[in-house]
Amino acid sequence: MKRSELADADCGIAQALGVIGDWWTFLVIRDVAGGNTRFDGLQRELGVSRRALTERLAGLVAHGVLEKRAYSTRPPRYDYVLTPKGEGLLPTLIALQDWGTRHVMGDGALTATAEDGSAESRRVHELVGRKLPDVVLRRHDDTPVPVTAPDGRWTVLYFFPGAFAPGAQSLPPGWAEIPGARGCTLESLTYASRAVDFAAAGAEIRGVSTQRPDELAAFAEYARLPYPLLSDQDSRLAAGLLLPTFRAAGVDRFKRLSLLVDPDAVIRATQFPITDPAGSVDEMLRLLPCR
Repeated sequence: MKRSELADADCGIAQALGVIGDWWTFLVIRDVAGGNTRFDGLQRELGVSRRALTERLAGLVAHGVLEKRAYSTRPPRYDYVLTPKGEGLLPTLIALQDWGTRHVMGDGALTATAEDGSAESRRVHELVGRKLPDVVLRRHDDTPVPVTAPDGRWTVLYFFPGAFAPGAQSLPPGWAEIPGARGCTLESLTYASRAVDFAAAGAEIRGVSTQRPDELAAFAEYARLPYPLLSDQDSRLAAGLLLPTFRAAGVDRFKRLSLLVDPDAVIRATQFPITDPAGSVDEMLRLLPCR
């Protein structure tokens, strides 16, 4: 079927495919979400011809998925950045990653963790030396905030599947049977108990989940956390770093992992997989250079 026929079909899937076109386009969106926004960098990373990349970028700009922002006038050069319409594709990108990891690269089993040496594990550890994408997330009080700590401090980001306040929220169906899903409350409370030690070492703790801000607020109040929880419900950070996820109760959720980020927003250490949520807190404290 020709793309023109797809674009004319009375179907949202066909309409979307008329914009996306082919698998190269999703890889362009993947790399732009990760901060690779310039033509030469995209061409080098993707290994696609300059002509093909030019056509795909022009198509995404024409459809309002990307916009061009000039960073040089002589010669004219542009950054390609996601528009709000383009950011709307990020959950689809994460869904494709989860499906590929679970059903193409894996055996189809639902899990919130991974094996040492797995493709997911290697991908997380290869984040060391990478700068965080410049994204803003919603804090548990619904205030938009940057991901990293201000004032030249280090940042500990621990990503968790889901934390639920007893009486206010119910665990998703089958939660206890998903390997690696349990332990979020223990991990959060352990970080809370060591918050003074992290502060003394020049680091700020931030928990990150795909839960809504109101869900995180209920848990933060229940657990009396002395640090913020951030919501990545729109998959901006998940897609920017291609972080491991799994899908449970209709929601894409982070597999448990932690990142140590320096004052320049560069990732300096990773923890994944995490089999001991409480023990990982002490390990992270030891990783701080000022200890």
